[in-house]
Amino acid sequence: MLSMLVTIFGLPLAIFVFVFEQRKQRINEEEEIYQMLADGYTNFLKLSLNHSDLRLQSANATVDLNDEQRDRLMGMFSILIALFERAYLVAHEPDMPERKKRHWASWEDFMREWCRREDFRNALPQLLPGEDPEFAVYIHRLAQEEAARLSS
Repeated sequence: MLSMLVTIFGLPLAIFVFVFEQRKQRINEEEEIYQMLADGYTNFLKLSLNHSDLRLQSANATVDLNDEQRDRLMGMFSILIALFERAYLVAHEPDMPERKKRHWASWEDFMREWCRREDFRNALPQLLPGEDPEFAVYIHRLAQEEAARLSS
């Protein structure tokens, strides 16, 4: 009789605990990935402060750059595109649960912010060859939307 009770109650309880722990572990892994990506973006912002002559924190395109500054600007944009692509590949899904949508919304905000800069939008054709095709379509769409929003 006791073994029957263990089978009836213990097995479903063990399955429930296993599934619960797996879900908790998956959420923790997602949070860790999000934090690593956020740290990468923070490091990029610190790097942009170290190159203040490029005025990357400005909402407007940086003009009147010499050749060396233009090269550094393209290098900074390349780093940024690599970070955005990594975030897209790791964090974006077509039908995301609400928790992931909130995380993704912050990345989309970052991308839109950069797509408002004319020099960033103009650099996209040089930056995107070789990147993930779905990501390239996604960032192009954001750039077009932001350009249209700015012109209206």
